[in-house]
Amino acid sequence: MSHQTGIQANAELKKYISKCRDGKIRLLKISIENEELTLAKYQSVKGSFEQDFDKYIPSLIVEDLPCYILYRFDTSNSLGYEWLLLSWSPDSAPVRQKMLYASTKATLKQEFGSAHIKDEMHATSKEEVCLKGYQIHVSGVNAPAPLTDREEALKELRESEHDPNYSTDSRQSTMGGISFPITESAKQGILDLQRGSYNYLQFKIDLEDEKICLSKAAIISLTELPAQVPSDQARYHVYIFKHTHEGDHIESVVFIYSMPGYSCSIKERMMYSSCKGQFLEIMEKMGLVVEKRLEIDDGKELTEEYLYDEIHPKRNLHRPAFAKPKGPPNRGAKRITKAQSTQ
Repeated sequence: MSHQTGIQANAELKKYISKCRDGKIRLLKISIENEELTLAKYQSVKGSFEQDFDKYIPSLIVEDLPCYILYRFDTSNSLGYEWLLLSWSPDSAPVRQKMLYASTKATLKQEFGSAHIKDEMHATSKEEVCLKGYQIHVSGVNAPAPLTDREEALKELRESEHDPNYSTDSRQSTMGGISFPITESAKQGILDLQRGSYNYLQFKIDLEDEKICLSKAAIISLTELPAQVPSDQARYHVYIFKHTHEGDHIESVVFIYSMPGYSCSIKERMMYSSCKGQFLEIMEKMGLVVEKRLEIDDGKELTEEYLYDEIHPKRNLHRPAFAKPKGPPNRGAKRITKAQSTQ
């Protein structure tokens, strides 16, 4: 359930979600009505993914009314067919409606099954809601962002790894860490966190494929946070800590690196420690501003008091601004000497 809206799928929608697993349904249009996720329309498979896209989707879009469209790909994974989640949120829609749909998307994904959703697309204009618009979306997701000067330098360093004369020691000293790529689902999770779909993400390093993967995305309460930390494996966590400070409501993004003592292998410890800096850089380049970085070895440390004190350290109000150094020990009366004038 979404902690932000409390809206859930009604019985009819849940029924069709189960039914669409057989591969005969091409799409579901879902709306929020009477504070429920409701099935507004569905269509059966007629042609291919590309043929059905323009046949069905543009006609489902209403100018000022947000909606979700779940559209089935022709591809499948181990769980069944893969789906596209299209979020239609026109600029002309009321702000409250746009916020309601944005904050309920996580619930829909949970009801439908996030593992079945291969891709997500957010559209605000009718020009985007067509096959060509989707193809532009795909090319934009896959296209690399323009490289900064630092990234160009890092790229040259990575390419030089193929040079037998290039040593690991020089790589470590120049880069200050190892850089593993992050998966598309990890990127999407970071974007969804910024849009308000989640308040908690967990990442793990695939030590075989040398990639950083999204292992969990959810909306959780602060009391549930400690239980997310594995007791036998390292992880990276991102949590939005909502609290008040001096009368203001604040939402602070906290990055947590958890390493449970020495129960992890040396390789795992080294990889997580070395990749941390580069991973933080990737997230910040994606627009995620991390307020505080923490390192823990046990989830029990993550209390409200601990997070609050880390973000708003207590100042020692009794300490004087400047403490005058003590003079030398008193060895009797002070003697004043004058420099003798030269005659």
